[in-house]
Amino acid sequence: MKFEHAARVEASPDAVFALTQDYALRLTWDPFLTRAQLIGGATAPAVGVRAWCVAKGGIGMETEYVTFARPRLVAVKMTKGPWPLETFGGAWEFVPDGAGTCVLFRYQFRTRPRWLAWAIEPIARAWFSRETRLRVAALERAIAAGAGR
Repeated sequence: MKFEHAARVEASPDAVFALTQDYALRLTWDPFLTRAQLIGGATAPAVGVRAWCVAKGGIGMETEYVTFARPRLVAVKMTKGPWPLETFGGAWEFVPDGAGTCVLFRYQFRTRPRWLAWAIEPIARAWFSRETRLRVAALERAIAAGAGR
């Protein structure tokens, strides 16, 4: 199952990319997370670096960066996560748009058990989509308030 949300923010791709990938600032703007940290001794995101993030409600997921192309694109895949998610991956793309940036949040996932995916995936998609819209709006507000400049 795939979905995408976009926002246009009044800041350069460099600034937006830096804000979204700064784990020291992540919780100041991202309402989805209650915890976000790089693990395995990493001090900055890069390909192969893992992160541990906990969503509100206490659901945690370990991801690994598979793409880190500053200031254009980051992508992660789930390496450990909640049992109902068989797979999860996400990409954030930062596209210059006049004096600002179009930020595209793209996600895909599969749930388990597979025989019940017809019922679980639409609910999971609706939940992830709602949370992603809230994240996009929060990012827009953070940029408008001067974060990432």
